Amino acid sequence: MIKETYEEIIKLEQNRQDHNVELIASENFPSKRVLNAAGSILTNKYAEGYSGKRYYGGCEFIDMIETKAIEDVCKLFNCKYANVQPHCGSSANQAVYRALINTGDTVMGMDLGSGGHLTHGHKMSFSGQDYNIVSYGVDENGIINYDNFKNLLYEHNPQMVIVGASSYSRIIDYKIFADIIEEYAKSNNGEKPYYMVDMAHVAGLIAGGVHPSPFPYADVVTSTTHKTLRGPRGGLILTNSEDIIKKINRAVFPGIQGGPLEHIIAAKGICFEEAAKSEFKEYANQIVKNAKAFSEEFIKEGWKVISGGTDNHMFVLDVYNSIGITGKEAEEELDKIHITVNKNQTPNDELPPLKSSGIRIGTPAMTTKGWKEKDFIMLAKIIMEYMQEYKNGNVENCRELYINKVQNIIKNIKNN
Repeated sequence: MIKETYEEIIKLEQNRQDHNVELIASENFPSKRVLNAAGSILTNKYAEGYSGKRYYGGCEFIDMIETKAIEDVCKLFNCKYANVQPHCGSSANQAVYRALINTGDTVMGMDLGSGGHLTHGHKMSFSGQDYNIVSYGVDENGIINYDNFKNLLYEHNPQMVIVGASSYSRIIDYKIFADIIEEYAKSNNGEKPYYMVDMAHVAGLIAGGVHPSPFPYADVVTSTTHKTLRGPRGGLILTNSEDIIKKINRAVFPGIQGGPLEHIIAAKGICFEEAAKSEFKEYANQIVKNAKAFSEEFIKEGWKVISGGTDNHMFVLDVYNSIGITGKEAEEELDKIHITVNKNQTPNDELPPLKSSGIRIGTPAMTTKGWKEKDFIMLAKIIMEYMQEYKNGNVENCRELYINKVQNIIKNIKNN
């Protein structure tokens, strides 16, 4: 029986966030403006439908908010149409499936172990259960295997292709995929699959100009708003096609969702507005610089980083083949010294998902808190030293020492 009040538990979580190093690549710390909007009185309003076409009265100002959010996100990503109602990235992806293809159709998506996402075809997801999934992956160097993708495309003739990842640390060249699809269409009487990009992890990097954009190449683009984009938890769908947005809108409502979360939509709009500023571009650039310095410190000491480094906000550290411990062990032990990561499978992982060979490490959240390259280099040294102590069975004797080392970095950042 939990005796604490909800308010007390929230304070406990606030304390954890204040004193832990947050390295989960899909988490971030939004601005007070975003948080205030997400917790605003807009949560009181029901607004099924879309601007100008609601099923409830009293939506004059709600329509203004949602319309403004659509205008801002289209400007940010240089596209024509948007749906900002999806509650999360998975909902956005589900809406695209339902809008553009039929149950049982063939879809090509990146294998989860290679860096893809559950909704790109994993058997435990609706995507793997409702559609015929063909997975492509990476080569022996951990880089997307474009030749493998091309061969599978010609062999399986999919109705939709998904490009995007949740744990891939290199630049994704959206144009290469588009060129392969266009070449395929020439040999297929002009018919080609829908080209969908899930940019959830790199949306903020794209907005900040440090990662290529999927436009104008993709037919439809989905994203979350809470990762590198540094907004509230939520999803969105973008396109340049009027026909596609009509189908998307019907799929989102009334297809898979009811009333939109207008308080979250307002918070999304604020994050789009913030991401258009020059300060955000500096932030995005620092994310990448931090991730590169962080990963290179591990590589320098002989630890294995999947794909040999990173071009974006994250990387997967293969702890099993570096030091002989599982990702689960690393996650649990690092948490004890206030470093938060998540276990993550590596390509062709010999361990099951709940153990995994790797941990996924990201820099967006701590970059928000002001960390620079030198801070991440210091942290890499702490992680490697502590993991070696754990491997040697000495961790109980030195845990307090490493907790203090981590807290010292945090304090130094706050004081600067």
